[in-house]
Amino acid sequence: MQHVSKQALLRGAIELKEGDLDPAAIVQKALDDLQKSVDDRLKAVEGKGIDPKLQAQIDAIQAKLNRPGTGTEEKEADVVEKKAFDTYVRRGREGLTADEVKSLRVSDDTAGGFLAPDAFQAELDRNVVLFSPVRSVARVLPTGAPAVLWPKRTGGMTGAWVGETQARPETTVTFGQNRYTVCELAAYVDVSNAMLEDSAFDVGQLLAFEFAEEFGHLEGVAFVNGASPLAPSGFMQDPNIAYTPGTDASLVKGDGLIDLYHAIKAPYRANAVWGMNSATLGAIRKLKDTQGNYLVAMQGINNAPVTTLLGRPILELPDLPDVGSGAFPIVFGDFSQGYRIFDRISLSILRDPYSQATNGMTRFHGRRRVAGGVGKAEAIRKLKIATS
Repeated sequence: MQHVSKQALLRGAIELKEGDLDPAAIVQKALDDLQKSVDDRLKAVEGKGIDPKLQAQIDAIQAKLNRPGTGTEEKEADVVEKKAFDTYVRRGREGLTADEVKSLRVSDDTAGGFLAPDAFQAELDRNVVLFSPVRSVARVLPTGAPAVLWPKRTGGMTGAWVGETQARPETTVTFGQNRYTVCELAAYVDVSNAMLEDSAFDVGQLLAFEFAEEFGHLEGVAFVNGASPLAPSGFMQDPNIAYTPGTDASLVKGDGLIDLYHAIKAPYRANAVWGMNSATLGAIRKLKDTQGNYLVAMQGINNAPVTTLLGRPILELPDLPDVGSGAFPIVFGDFSQGYRIFDRISLSILRDPYSQATNGMTRFHGRRRVAGGVGKAEAIRKLKIATS
C-alpha cells in the first residue's frame, strides 16, 4: 500500500495558482489564529469574572476570619461607650469630651446619670443571679413600659365529639390580664478617690459586683415573699398558688414529697425544679427509701455534679422558711411558666463627688427597675408541713 503525505493530499485537493502560499501553511496559520482568539477571550472572561469591589470585600472578610483571637471582637461603638463610661466613673461628667457624652445613653431620671454599657450590664446580671436564684429559672423579658399587661385565660374552651350535621358546642373562652408594675431599686456605694485615680484598678468590676450583691438580695426576697406595692409580687404570697399537705405535722416525709411531685401536671414536671433553703435541703438529704438509699442524688448523668430529688434539680432559695409546723418550706414547679420577670433598666449610675468629699470618697448612686409576678399559678405548688 502506497502512503501519501499530508502535503500531497492538500496539493491534490487545492488547485494552486502561481504565487499562492503552501496550503498546509494556510491551514496551520488559521488554526493558530483560532487558538489565539480562544485564549484571548478566556483571559478576558477571567479578568471580568469578579467585580473589583466584590473582590475587595471578600478579601476583607477573609482577613478577619484568618485573624487570631477569640472571635468575640467588640464593635467599635461598644468600645467607645465602654471607654466613655469608665472615664465618667473616674472623672465625672466634666472629664468627658463632647463625643464621649454623645456615646453614653442618658438615663430616664431627672437627676441625670447614665445607663451602664451593655458589657457592664451583662456583668451585673451575671452577678445578680448569684444572689437572686429565681432569676435563673424564671422567664425573664425586657420591657420599655412602666407596667406590663399580660393576657391570661380565665375560661376554657368547650369541645365535644359531634356528628356530621350535629350542632357544634358554643365556645366560651375568656381572657383577662395580669398586670406587672415596674418597681425601682436604689442603692449607693462609696469608693475612695485614690482607687478611682489608680488606672490599674477595675472600678467597673467593683461597682458591678457591689450593686449586684445588693440588688440581687433585694430581688431574691421580693420574688419569693414580696407583698409590698413598691416591690415585685412574690410567688409565696400569691393566693392562686396551691399547696399540697405533707404526711407529717412537723417534719418533711418522703411520701409528702412524692405527693407534691405528682400534684403538678405532667407538662410542667418536665421542666420543674425544687426550691428550698439550705437548712431544709440538709434535712431532705437525710431521707432514705425502704432500701436505705438516699432520696437526694448528688450526681446526674455521666456522674455530673448536680443535686436532684426524684429526678428533678434542686434550687436553693434562701428566702424560703425553715421546716416547721404549718410552714411552706418547699416549692416545686416549672418557674419558666409560673413566674415572669420584666427588666426595665438594668442599671443607671449617678456619680456624686460632693456629699462624701470631706472623707475622700465619691458616692455612686445606682438604680434598677424591674417587675415580677406569677404567670401561670398552676405551674408552681407549695408543700405545707401539715397533715391536711
